[in-house]
Amino acid sequence: MAKKRTEADHIATARAAILAAARDHVIFDGWSDETLRAARADAGIDPDLARLAFPRGALDLAVAFHREGDARLAAILAETDLSPLRYSDRVAAAIMQRLDIAAPDREAVRRGMAFFALPQHMAEGSKCLWHTADTIWTALGDTSDDLNWYSKRLILSGVYSSSVLYWLGDDSPDFAATRAFVDRRIANVMQFEKTKARVKDSRIYGAFRRGPGRLLDAIKAPGQGAPMDLPGRWPR
Repeated sequence: MAKKRTEADHIATARAAILAAARDHVIFDGWSDETLRAARADAGIDPDLARLAFPRGALDLAVAFHREGDARLAAILAETDLSPLRYSDRVAAAIMQRLDIAAPDREAVRRGMAFFALPQHMAEGSKCLWHTADTIWTALGDTSDDLNWYSKRLILSGVYSSSVLYWLGDDSPDFAATRAFVDRRIANVMQFEKTKARVKDSRIYGAFRRGPGRLLDAIKAPGQGAPMDLPGRWPR
């Protein structure tokens, strides 16, 4: 067990060193195998160890960059008291904090958007967006364990992705225009939530929930039962 932990530590150290070195290359070569090779050489990491750290090459390098930003976001939000803010403002603050984290590597983010837009990488890009949304909702204390767990993260993924695209073209002081854009998007979501609440109070929706809509009650958030390969479960 001690040996396994040591190997894992070596891989984690190599991954962090290569990722740090990659920032000097990605603005020229994008998230590519060329960037990975150059970063590995700069960091002085053995090629075999680099392959263990990034088995899928440039794809794992790009994902690691995104996940590193999410980890920093989680740490910052854990130490930030957002309770005085309205819930919508907490979400907006979390989105802007994530963009602030990415600001020094803005060109790397731009390259990442292009990289994950490629057909072969779109699925992994969607996972990255979902991970960011999950990081935010978890940090804000989301306790939903049903269909809402998925809908919250799906909606926030859309808000965050559109905010990143706007932010990449924003040259306003302190990204004030991006903050206004985020506020507008969240306001749109809140209008949708109000409409959804009215629908839930209607007779037709009540009849639906008592009938075929009961199937929706079987949808649960991940981690509530035996581990599965799919994100969620349908209990018997």
